Order: sequence, then structure tokens, then C-alpha cells
Amino acid sequence: GPAEGKGGGKANMLRGRNSATSADEQPHIGNYRLLKTIGKGNFAKVKLARHVLTGKEVAVKIIDKTQLNSSSLQKLFREVRIMKVLNHPNIVKLFEVIETEKTLYLVMEYASGGEVFDYLVAHGRMKEKEARAKFRQIVSAVQYCHQKFIVHRDLKAENLLLDADMNIKIADFGFSNEFTFGNKLDTFCGSPPYAAPELFQGKKYDGPEVDVWSLGVILYTLVSGSLPFDGQNLKELRERVLRGKYRIPFYMSTDCENLLKKFLILNPTKRGTLEQIMKDRWMNVGHEDDELKPYMEPVPDYKDPRRTELMVSMGYTREEIQESLVGQKYNEVMATYLLLDHKSSELEESLALKPRAAPDLANSSGPSPAHKVQRSVSANPKRRVSDQGEPPPTPGS
Repeated sequence: GPAEGKGGGKANMLRGRNSATSADEQPHIGNYRLLKTIGKGNFAKVKLARHVLTGKEVAVKIIDKTQLNSSSLQKLFREVRIMKVLNHPNIVKLFEVIETEKTLYLVMEYASGGEVFDYLVAHGRMKEKEARAKFRQIVSAVQYCHQKFIVHRDLKAENLLLDADMNIKIADFGFSNEFTFGNKLDTFCGSPPYAAPELFQGKKYDGPEVDVWSLGVILYTLVSGSLPFDGQNLKELRERVLRGKYRIPFYMSTDCENLLKKFLILNPTKRGTLEQIMKDRWMNVGHEDDELKPYMEPVPDYKDPRRTELMVSMGYTREEIQESLVGQKYNEVMATYLLLDHKSSELEESLALKPRAAPDLANSSGPSPAHKVQRSVSANPKRRVSDQGEPPPTPGS
């Protein structure tokens, strides 16, 4: 398909995992073939990769631990801890954690549609109906975090991704924090145009209400294609946020304007909770039969016979499958099980499924072994960010 890298996709998929060619052409980590770089940060990059056992595409966040001081490392492990407990259709899902001496690999759901930010730059503002569909998903996901006592703290259009079907996937819990009421957080997080006024004043804050403000900024941005508060510099921006005044464009509906007024309230204690906001009129236009409700997590299914049998045929044992899932190990066994449930790529599953390689380590229940990772990763020539390429065309959505 169009998403396939160089080398005839299907044929490549069918070649044995340890065949001479595949390992030399493309670096591997664990059961993943690393493809192209899709994002770069200071100490991390994100690569598109393919899980060789199922053919599913994933995003692998590669973090150089040697570049992080102890407080950044703590932040990193907190991000991982948080990602492990979040299970919502509109939040990027974590599949596997692979750790070596110097590097941490987080294998996550790949959102092929890119950032909402780029979508707005390319297409301009959304009609309210489209904005509502997206915003219901965003509110559902953030409210779900809040009911688990997790604040995101860095909600902005750049952290809202789209999957192939244009569904929202919230990413980047690098700033998020588990909050307890009365335990004030005082780190300035996030991106200034989306930041709540109390953050500009250096006030201590509780948590959920800073996300609520950011959601107001996001709603405004979706519907208008521009930011409600902006400035040539931080000082100007700060003044505008603290004044709390923003323009209502002529085309914005009254219902939408009224909803914005529930988010963009200067006094954090007066801002609505997301549970209240879910009942708002604009949120539910066209959804009269299914008012937005807090997300209820389904009971996890660790005994799916279809996936279990497929994995047994790959060479996993029923015991290790159960052990990995019940223990939430985020190892290669759990990842394979989760990925089998994940939407299929164009490759029919039957073609893609491969027997696993014999495990190198006796204790297969530990974190995934990093197969020859040092060499593979460094063998990859330094890529410029420009090789991000187009996101693949959406298959008939």
C-alpha cells in the first residue's frame, strides 16, 4: 500500500524475521522494524515502525536516557506510568516498553493523520458540526483523565493527533501529573497561548481547571482557525490572557459562544468541570439521543480465543500470554496481544502473521529483550526531519 516503505512490502513481510537481508537494510528494535523518523525533540525522536509479527504500524518514541538529569528521568517514568493506566479510544495507547542501559523505547499507537494543528493550517477553520465531533472526543478523553486524577497540563492543537479515520488521539503526557486535591502543583507547564491565567501569575493550582481553560482555547481554535489570545511576545500574550477578553467571530453560533464562556473564565474556581460541560447544549446538538457521558472503561479481555490461538501458533505459550496481560507487563507478549486487536493495515492479517523468533533470553516475562539494538539504531544514517513524508492517504473513510 502507499504507507509501505522501500522494498516490496508484502514480500518483505513474508521473509523470515532473521533473514540476512531484512536486518541489514532496516534497523530493528525488539519485534519492530524501524522505518522513518516522524518527529524529533531534544532528547527523543519518534519513528514510524512496523511490528513484524502482525504487520501493524506503530510509533516508537526513542529517548536517550543519558541526556536526561534525574528530574527529567523522573518525569519520563511518570509519563510511562500514566500512559500505562490510560485506556481510552481517543488517547494514544502504549503497547510496549523496551529499556536498555542508555535508551528507552516507548511503542505507541501511530496516528497517521498528523496534528490537528497542521490540519487547521491546511484546511482553515472547521464547520461547527465537524468541530463538535472532534471536540466531543477531546472532552471525553480529558474528562476520562480527570476521573482517574490525571491532568494533562499541555493540551494544545499540536498534541491532538488524528488517526486514519480522522478520530482524535491525544498525545504527549510528558507534562501530565497525577493530582490530589489540596496538593497544589506549581510548575509552569504547557504552551503559553493555551495556558490558563493562573499559570501566568505564578499561582499554585490544583489541576483539572487548567485543562478546562486549555480546552476552551482549543474549541475556539477549531471553530475559528485562530487563537483567542495571542501576542507578538510573551508579555503581550500574558496581558491578553489576564484580561480574559477575546473576539467572537461573526460566524460563531450563540450556543458555541455560550460554551466558550464556561471554559474561558479567569477565576479557576468558577470554571465548569468537564462533567458539567458534557451536558452543554452545543456539545450535544445532533446527539440528542446520546448526550456525552463520562467514558466507562470496558472490562479488559485477556482471554480472547482468536488472539490467543494466533499467538500460540506464533510460538507463545498460553501461560506467558496470561502472565503478561494480568501483570500488565507491557512486554513483547502483551504488545502482540494488543496489536492483534488493533485495526488492521491494508495487509490481510493472514499474510502478515509470522512465527516469533526464538527468545534470546530465558526469562521471557521480563521487559522485552532489545535485539542487537545498539548496532541497529546507530546503523541508521542521520535523517533530516524533512523525511517525514506525507501521511498516507486515508483508506476510504
